[in-house]
Amino acid sequence: MVFSAAQLIRRDGVAATGMREVAAHAQAPRGSLQHYFPGGKEQLVNEAVAWGGRYAGRRVARFMAAMDAPTPGGLFAAMVAQWREEYLTSGFAAGCPVAAATVDCAESVPSTREAVAAAFATWNVPVAEALVSMGVAPSQAPDLATVMISTLEGAILIARAEQDVRALDAAATQLGPMLDACVRRG
Repeated sequence: MVFSAAQLIRRDGVAATGMREVAAHAQAPRGSLQHYFPGGKEQLVNEAVAWGGRYAGRRVARFMAAMDAPTPGGLFAAMVAQWREEYLTSGFAAGCPVAAATVDCAESVPSTREAVAAAFATWNVPVAEALVSMGVAPSQAPDLATVMISTLEGAILIARAEQDVRALDAAATQLGPMLDACVRRG
């Protein structure tokens, strides 16, 4: 049900995602929602956001493992390519569930704002660790990871608005060399 909630949130946003739709998408009895989510929709949204952060964080290790000679720009290009491929094959209907919850709830629902902040931190840590493993200074890596994630999230929003991958391509092309220049030589 958490996965289904995340998928619906990334497509429709939090406000338009109802508990009934989540149960139907998950092919679960509606009564199971009250059992597993006694905190109601707020709890379900927060768990979906946490799932999104963990998913994004785990993807970093997969991207790193797939590269013969990992570079910061190559890691960012892989992060972008995941979205580029989705949009070119499936359309522009869905974005990041963490970003959707940020837009819909971060100001009005304190627990969701906290869940969103935690999800971004969950994603930021493995990106920063990967950067350090590629030679970026440990003092610079967390901020650089934040730049990578925020650039990607912005490019996702623009790509959805324009129904075009142009912003994703521009982000990877322009940010990649800057990221690679942050590697300490020698």
